[in-house]
Amino acid sequence: MIDIKFLRENPDIVKQNIKNKFQDKKLPLVDEVIELDVESRKTKAEADDLRASRNKYSKQIGVCFAHGEKEEAERLKKLVSDQGEKLKELEEKESELSEKIKNIMMIIPNIIDKSVPIGKDDSENVEVERFGEPKVPDFEIPYHTDIIEKLNGIDLDSARKVAGNGFYYLMGDIARLHSAVLSYARDFMIDRGFTYCIPPYMIRSNVVTGVMSFAEMDAMMYKIEDEDLYLIGTSEHSMIGKFIDTIHDEDNLPYALTSYSPCFRKEKGAHGIEERGIYRIHQFEKQEMVVVCKPEDSMMWFNKLWQNTVDFFRSLDIPVRTLECCSGDLADLKVKSIDVEAWSPRQKKYFEVGSCSNLGDAQARRLKIRVHAKDGKKYLAHTLNNTVVAPPRMLIAFLENNLNEDMTINIPKALQPYMGSKTKIG
Repeated sequence: MIDIKFLRENPDIVKQNIKNKFQDKKLPLVDEVIELDVESRKTKAEADDLRASRNKYSKQIGVCFAHGEKEEAERLKKLVSDQGEKLKELEEKESELSEKIKNIMMIIPNIIDKSVPIGKDDSENVEVERFGEPKVPDFEIPYHTDIIEKLNGIDLDSARKVAGNGFYYLMGDIARLHSAVLSYARDFMIDRGFTYCIPPYMIRSNVVTGVMSFAEMDAMMYKIEDEDLYLIGTSEHSMIGKFIDTIHDEDNLPYALTSYSPCFRKEKGAHGIEERGIYRIHQFEKQEMVVVCKPEDSMMWFNKLWQNTVDFFRSLDIPVRTLECCSGDLADLKVKSIDVEAWSPRQKKYFEVGSCSNLGDAQARRLKIRVHAKDGKKYLAHTLNNTVVAPPRMLIAFLENNLNEDMTINIPKALQPYMGSKTKIG
């Protein structure tokens, strides 16, 4: 969410930003919110004048009674009472206008960084760099669920009976591999100076609307019936929510946290064969990175975060590339985003395994996350997040890149301590 003052003073910049995101239907909202803002400030000024007037007359009433001017005191009391009714109307109008402005401002997209490429959708995202040499073995690689089934590592049929489509049972060495990857990711991030955290797996609606757009919320979140609670789609939500309505000493920044959680997502819509199995599912686990920092440090942290994911995957011998998200592919709160994609030898292409986002001060403005500067002034923090790893999707890349012709799976050296020193499974 952008600053109303910035919109008021720079409507053309805000409109051009909307055009750059190919959301022209939102253009009228800029003029609408400006008109509401004028009316809101006028109403507030009128209410402030009325409050000042009531305070003045209230003091005069006491003086009149002290001097025996009862008739004048009664007249002033009637005037104060009438002003009270008018003030109540103004305050109700002020609150109504404020809510309207807030609802529109929540829809207007954040100002994207100047470095973001302009494009309509993810088909126009731009490859930045490749890490590791993508290889295709001289034997056929089966579909990932076929690999796992040959290792007795998955039971989709039972999961459908128990919970429906989009769920799974992981078994044996595959289940152990899943847990080993998360444990390794935890230690990997701790070794890089991040504080490990296990957050709440449910959050209230005011946190949900603080961390994402309404469209994202509807598409992703599961609501708990008869409760003001939602299951988290990623631990980023509750991790940023941890800082709601707080003021932090500038010297204490940045906060660099790495969090584990299960994640729950609706995943609306039909998907192709490559997104079945354990690629696009309703429940998974994830290791995340979250940073709260000073505005001038956010781009530096942005580059650190995506590099952490690249380094993590390369430590497991998985080739990856980074992809700059174009303007039309950015969620409304995001300033800049880079996806990390892993190489799939079976598909002979890369697919997304993580996404790094700089949200500027958008989440901080919604959640009131402020910083106390040395000069005594307060300003909004910047927030960032990035995926370290999200198995079981990551297991697809892992299995394909470490598969042998005899259907055994090599365990990279970095992961062996978490797999009982095994060098292979199968």
